[in-house]
Amino acid sequence: MISEEEVKHIAKLARLKLEEPEIEKMQKDMAAILDYFKIIQSADLKSQNDNQKLKMKENVVRQDVPVKNNEVGDLILAAPDTKDGYIKVKQVL
Repeated sequence: MISEEEVKHIAKLARLKLEEPEIEKMQKDMAAILDYFKIIQSADLKSQNDNQKLKMKENVVRQDVPVKNNEVGDLILAAPDTKDGYIKVKQVL
């Protein structure tokens, strides 16, 4: 478990003021978080096949060409209020 001093130090770094009951709760929560990291660190990454590793490293690039898309027209038709082919919304400012 994480010591009370460590929790106070982390709280100070995060500029948090913790009361005594909160410190105890944070000790338990931080210990649980660190336990999850131990589980992740124990994961067997060598079982991945080589194709999965290659796919993660690939840089997929496609041509940037405009495409006519009817979904926008469908969206405008479905909007509750439109004007001149645009969707009307309330003023944001």
